[in-house]
Order: sequence, then structure tokens, then C-alpha cells
Amino acid sequence: MNYGYIRVSTDTQTVENQRFEILKFCKREGIVIDGWIEETVSGAQQYSKRRLGKLLKRTKDGDMIVCSELSRLGRNLYMIMEILSLCMKRGCRVWTIKDGYRLGDDIQSKVLAFAFGLSAEIERNLISQRTREALARVKAEGRHVGRPYGAYTSQVLNPLYRHDKYIRRALDNGQTVSSICDRLHCNRNTLNRYIKRYIRNTNDPHTSS
Repeated sequence: MNYGYIRVSTDTQTVENQRFEILKFCKREGIVIDGWIEETVSGAQQYSKRRLGKLLKRTKDGDMIVCSELSRLGRNLYMIMEILSLCMKRGCRVWTIKDGYRLGDDIQSKVLAFAFGLSAEIERNLISQRTREALARVKAEGRHVGRPYGAYTSQVLNPLYRHDKYIRRALDNGQTVSSICDRLHCNRNTLNRYIKRYIRNTNDPHTSS
């Protein structure tokens, strides 16, 4: 099977230019396109989540993918190398028009496939190593690693936030948590958590009243 792959990044772009280039190229080379894969998606998105990923899963030995240029496959070199390496392993040829690449089953393509796969693996290892080193440095500096504290439940989004002034005033006047809960019609544990996180520290006597 011969597939024509077309990708544009936005709805305002047209696929017709790429289709025209592919058809013109295939006519010159005597190639018949059996199926078209078109999608409007950023090249930065993982290919496995695109229609391209579904195509790669069903390709087999002897198939061919024709596209206008390598950048249609992915936005960065690492992703492109990974895609080409996968194609070579499955015996699927990849021909690009503007770049002039013809990756097939010849010895040169096999060498390129090995180089692509090795480069992708090295890049993955380097990224992993840089990440580990960065995390170790941040921890050594005593900084928090991960999401900022309270990222899931910021004070402004908390349903008790609109009663913040009342809660603070009531606590200052010596009212108990139970009495404040009765007034606000809220759960005692919910109020305790709000007080501990946003008003007082965890050992404040008001939180156990």
C-alpha cells in the first residue's frame, strides 16, 4: 500500500498544496496512492496521538509513505528520527519530495535506520540524565520539587474563601470551630483544613475546638 500523508497546523491552512505536490511527484515516479491520511494538528504533538500514529501501526513490509517534506512528520529532529526508525523496522519506505529522502530496504537506508534509532535512544538518555541532574540540584538547594503547594486547592477557589474575613474575626473573638461551622453550615473538617492551610499553623488551638 502507498499512502500520501498530509499535515497542516491550523484550520486556515490548506491541504491542497501538499496533495498537488504528492500527486505530481507520484505521477512522475509511476506511483499510485492507495490511501490518503490528512490531519490538522501541530507537529509538536506526539505522533502516537495523531492519525499518523494509527497509520504507522498498520504499515507492513513493502508499504510506502509519501509526504511533501520531513517536517510534516514532526516538528523536532528527535520525533522525526523516531518515526523513521519505526518505519525502517517495519519495512515501510518513506519518500519525501522537497527533502529528496528515499528511505527503503537498501543498505544505505538500513544504516540510516540504525543511526536514527541510536540517535533517538541517546537523546532519550540525555534528556533523562539532564532531568535527574536538575532535580538533584533543586533538592540540594532545598527547593520544593513538583507542583507548587496548594496547586489543587488555592485559597481563592476554596468555597470558604468568601467567608474568610468572618472566620478570622470569629477566631480572634474566641469563637469555637463548632460555632463557626453552625453559622456557615459547613463541615467541621472542611473548616479545620481551611484554617490550618490559610489562617493559622497546624498547632493552633482554635483548630481543635
